[in-house]
Formats: sequence, structure tokens, C-alpha cells
Amino acid sequence: MSDGNIKRSGAKAPETSTESGPVLRLDHLNISVNTEDGLRPLVHDLSFDLHRGETLAIAGESGSGKSLTSLAIMGLLPPPAVRVTGGSIHFGEQELTTLGESALRQIRGNRIAMIFQEPMTSLNPVMKIGTQLAEAICAHESISFKDARARALAALKSVRLSEPEKRLNQFPHELSGGMRQRVMIAMALALKPDILIADEPTTALDVTVQREVLDLLRDLQREMGTALILITHDMGVVAEMADRVLVMKGGHFVEENDVVSLFSQPREAYTRDLLNAVPCLGDGLASASANKPNEDPYVAELENVVVRFNVRSGILGRVTHRVHAVENVSLNIRKGEIFSLVGESGCGKSTIAKAMVGLVKHSGRIRINGIDISPPYGTIDNQVRREIQMVFQDPMASLDPRMRVGELVREPLVIHGVGSVAEQKRRVEYLFERVGLSRDQIERYPHEFSGGQRQRICIARALALNPKLIIADESVSALDVTVQAKVLVLLKELVSDLGVSFLFISHDMAVVENISDRVAVMYLGQIVEMGSCQQIFGTPRHSYTRRLISAVPTADPTRERQTLARLVGDVPSPVRLISETVPHVTLENAGNGHMIAIE
Repeated sequence: MSDGNIKRSGAKAPETSTESGPVLRLDHLNISVNTEDGLRPLVHDLSFDLHRGETLAIAGESGSGKSLTSLAIMGLLPPPAVRVTGGSIHFGEQELTTLGESALRQIRGNRIAMIFQEPMTSLNPVMKIGTQLAEAICAHESISFKDARARALAALKSVRLSEPEKRLNQFPHELSGGMRQRVMIAMALALKPDILIADEPTTALDVTVQREVLDLLRDLQREMGTALILITHDMGVVAEMADRVLVMKGGHFVEENDVVSLFSQPREAYTRDLLNAVPCLGDGLASASANKPNEDPYVAELENVVVRFNVRSGILGRVTHRVHAVENVSLNIRKGEIFSLVGESGCGKSTIAKAMVGLVKHSGRIRINGIDISPPYGTIDNQVRREIQMVFQDPMASLDPRMRVGELVREPLVIHGVGSVAEQKRRVEYLFERVGLSRDQIERYPHEFSGGQRQRICIARALALNPKLIIADESVSALDVTVQAKVLVLLKELVSDLGVSFLFISHDMAVVENISDRVAVMYLGQIVEMGSCQQIFGTPRHSYTRRLISAVPTADPTRERQTLARLVGDVPSPVRLISETVPHVTLENAGNGHMIAIE
């Protein structure tokens, strides 16, 4: 926020007295789904009150019923498959569960607004931002389109979007993820609703953008007195934003309390497990080994790697711009090491991974286990492909839904002709046990597993050929905190037991600190700081590294949070005119391999 540091010493009182009654009340709400065997309950007997100016966080893992509850409040449950089967939802004096669609439409968006997790799927890709905002306003108020567009411009200014006049005439794909989320907030708040429901509003955002969006929501709530329901599984966000917290599991109410009491004295075992699983900055430093020379051989060596993409425009399709995705990056990964790349979206982390496995063209030198794969020096052959494997962010998208998981894990062995059929099956059984799955699960299909189990299957498949290096690209960012913690433990076990190395790509600084041996921080395609985990998180030297670390939400509502200066102007872009050159940063050794870019 812009008014100095904040000290949370207790739950903030709602702006108006509770004597006037809650703005929203759920009373023994039940939500069920129709199945072949009849109704199956999804949300059981849920009750809570929400008062004006208050922030209520609904926390829990995937499948706990958080989002279903919000959709029920909005009247957006998909009938007849899923519906409210008991209880009531009172918005002031109105009972929402008995209203027809036309009456709900007058409330939805006008009196109760909602921000969804993925703004790109919530915005019409073929309509300009200004048109979408103006249409939403005209749908609820009898004003001219010109006046609605003026209101839309004012809404964009209120969410501090840079160059709001320009944004009105842009399409959603022309904006960054953080900008699109600000547009969604502007659309939700343009009609000054009494209640704003934010369903995982920052999960897909980088940590600095997440901080700005949360600060924005807090500021707007204070100015407008809007009641906020924040749905999230990020307990750090809960600690920073909530007045009260309601914990759910499997559709059941678990616990409710003010934020300070819940974090300091959780009553239920599940709440304690949820809080204990949250990776916190500082935990990794406590367990990190001291800096000492590592004489293990390199499994990956990158030297002055450059990746650029041409952008064509105009009638003739000439190259006018160039994306400088990776510029002059050099790094080494040793055997049995977890080396992490961190930075915001678009900084070049995943592009480096793609260059290492031959999915994008590059210049410079890349060596995998001593073999040069950089043209014209060498190429990626089957031997190199066996040495390096990848685990992606979305395990369901990485697994063929028509194949049994045992076949998926065995597939690399078949492609490379490793062993007989019997030997391959024994290898699959061993890998399933190694990643914490049982042999009787081998014949199942991917949809029969949870998200965390599917990620374990992807890790088993990556291990099938005994690779020297596994690239884990945002491999735990989509998982719940308890599942995430188990997968991170598994990765550490694989390093110690099998000696495999990991290139761990993430924008989650707390996760990186808790798993890494060494860390490189990237900004606009270049490394700005690199060193051991202790050096990067204990004594960060570059201003961008310090900004990333300071923006991380901490699961402690009493912690004093430093003000993060808000960025002004356009977000820096790696896209430049074809005639422009990119100045390369110079890294200096501050001692013991702590490399820092000269600012």
C-alpha cells in the first residue's frame, strides 16, 4: 500500500456495525450433483455471515467446495447437474435460491460481482476492452454508451492501469496477465457492488503482480466499503488480506475464526496440517548446507546462450520487431544438484528449458553431460534425449487420457528399445514404488488419479531412462500446498538416492528457497543474480531480487509487511524494434560464486 508499513495485530473490525445485520448470510447450505445413483452431496450444511467492509477468506484444497459455494451465491451453478438442495442464501432481505434468472441477472454483476482465476477465459477475445466494460455497465444502468465508456475509463483509472485511454482500444491478448486481471477488477467494481467474490484472483500471477493486485483490492475495498469473499488455497494471501477465515475440506466446514487466532491457535488438525505445509521464506535457509566447493561433474553447461524470435507485421509480413527471449545466459548445473531459475512470466525461464531439449533454436553453446548440442557444433541425438527429461506444469495435459498410466511410464523404454518386455514391466513397477505409488495402480487411467498423483506419474516417466538431468517447469505451482509439500520431498529424495540433477523453474520464491542448492534470478531474458540459496535469500544484492523476495506473501498475519513501491508506466517488454540492440548485463563475483549484475 502507499501509506507506509502495515502491522497486523488483530482482526480488523468491519467498517459498519454488525447491528445492521450481515450483507450476506448462508444458512445450512447444501449443494449436490445428479449421478446415476442419485444425488451426491458436494457441499454439506455450510453457514456463515458476511458484513459490509469485511474480508472473509474461504480456504482449503482443491475439491473442498470453495468455488461451488461462490457459484451458488452468484446463481451460476450448472443446472440441472449441480444445484442447491437445502439451506438458504440471504442477500440482505432477499432469498437468492428462490429467485428466477431474470431477477438474479439484476443482482449478478450489479450488487454481487465476481473475479475469476483466469481473466483470459473471462474476457471476450474479439471485443475491445472498452466495449466490454461499457456493455457490462449498460446492462445494469440506463445510460448512453458514450457515458458508459466514460465510466469504463474511470474504472480503469481507479485500478491504476497504465495508459487507460490506450487500453480501452486494445484486445485482451494485447495485455499482460496482470493487466487483464486489473481489467476484470475494474469491470467488477464499475457498478460499485455490495459484495465482491474473488476466486483465486492471483494464483496464476507472478509474485510482484500478485502483491500489486492484492494491494489494489485492499485499497478499493477501503474506499468503497465493499464486502470481499476471497477464495484461495494460498495461506500467505489469507494472512495478508483476511479479517476472518473459514476453512473447508471435502465440502464440509472445518473451522472459522479471526485471522490472527486461526493462524496462532488453529483448533482442528486439518487446519494445522494446512498451515504446516505452507512453504515459508526462511525455512530453507535454516536447513541449507553451508557453502562449500562442489567438485561433482557438470551435467549441463550453458555458455552465452541467445534465443530470439522474429515478429512480422504489415501487409508484406516483414520482420519489424524481435523478441529477445534469452540474451547471453551462462550457467552450469552439477550432478546431484537442484538448480533453480526464478523470475516473472516472460523472463525467459521456460525458453532456456526448451533450448536445452532442442525445442527452440539458439545460438551460443549448450552441453548436456559433456555432449555439445549447439549447431554447428553438434545436434541432439537419442543419447542426449535419454540424458535429459522434462516434467511440465499441468500433469493432465502431459498424459494421454486414452492410455493406462503403466503404458505411459513404459513408453520411453519402448521408444528407445531399452530391455525386454518383462524387464520394462519390472522397471515400471520399481518406478511406481519409487515415487510413492502402488503396483495395483499401474493399470488405471490418468483421470482416476488426483493432481498430485498424476504429477508423480510424470516424474516416474521422466525417471524411466535414468536421466542425468530433469527439468521441472512450474511442476508444483498448480498443486495444493499439502500435495506440493509431498512432491517437493520426493524430488529431494530422488536427488539423494539416485544422484539425478534438477533444473527447477518457478516463480514461487518460497518453494525455491525450500528446495534449491543454487538459484539464478532472471529478468527480461538475462540473469541478474546467481548464487547459493543462502546467498540469494540471505543476502540478496540486486534490487530486482530484493523486490521479488519482498513481494512474497507470508503466512503470518502479525508480521510487519514492507511497502512495495508500485510500478508506473508500461511493463518492460523483451520485444524491440529490429534495429534496436539489447545491452548485456555484466555479472561480477561478489565472493564464493555469488554473481551480481552491475546496476
